[in-house]
Amino acid sequence: MDSIVITREPAKLAVCDTVVDVGGVFDPEKKRFDHHQKTFTDTFHTLRPEKPWTIKLSSAGLIYVHYGRDIIQKLLLQENITNERLTDILFDKMYDSFVQEIDAIDNGINIGENMKYKINTNLSARVDYFNPKWNDENQDEEGGFRQAMNMVGKEFLDKFNYYVKCWWPARELVENAVANRHTVGESDSIIIFDRSVPWRNHLSDIEYEQNLGTTIKYVLYPDKSKTWRIQAVALNETSFESRLPLPAEWCGLRDEVLSVKCGISDCIFVHANGFIGGNKTYDGALTMARKSLELGDEKKL
Repeated sequence: MDSIVITREPAKLAVCDTVVDVGGVFDPEKKRFDHHQKTFTDTFHTLRPEKPWTIKLSSAGLIYVHYGRDIIQKLLLQENITNERLTDILFDKMYDSFVQEIDAIDNGINIGENMKYKINTNLSARVDYFNPKWNDENQDEEGGFRQAMNMVGKEFLDKFNYYVKCWWPARELVENAVANRHTVGESDSIIIFDRSVPWRNHLSDIEYEQNLGTTIKYVLYPDKSKTWRIQAVALNETSFESRLPLPAEWCGLRDEVLSVKCGISDCIFVHANGFIGGNKTYDGALTMARKSLELGDEKKL
């Protein structure tokens, strides 16, 4: 940390091993990583054509493109994990969910058009808080820089640790559930967990990677009260519409009224929108899923 020099003076930059965000040069062989020059237009995709991201890179993104995978690999080794596939996945995830936002904001790229409100608490905004105020008597840029560096480093590690210790274990459970869906039958349309798992985003990713289409319609899992839930899979990650909602005639009903209506014992509820329902037992929830598939198929005829 003591070897970090904060300067824009060309003479001082010339003797630095690595120069980031100043100097007007992008040359990875010489370890020069600035993006402010007019000629700079690179994105993750232009530097790594197999990657999809097309936001113009900031210097943060440049460093990540060139060194990010090695950093991820070393962090995994600290957790005694040697997994090339996980390294590649986390390299992508950390850019997509952490670094890309920095690139976009630093280059003045809005998150969307006609925004109804402005986000003032993003990482870049919080870094800006460490800059000396115009009327501070002590214009200590270096002290603020080091505070900001510590904050960003901690948040990067927090995000990494979340993916390693929470996100990835869930991903493995979803992969297993998808692989085992054949044992449930019903045209591979039902997957089952033996605990509550954050499955939605993982399922979407796995379906895309394995070219599964939209055959999976329902997910079964136990809730905290040890009863069972049946949840309809959404059309996509951001949609409130389901691929195959639970039958409309069940929606909004509860308990015995619902059980009588659908002919299945121990029903608890079906949401008014048909995206989720409950049953006291696993067998009951599975029967609800199977009957929903049957009724859905009948409507297609």
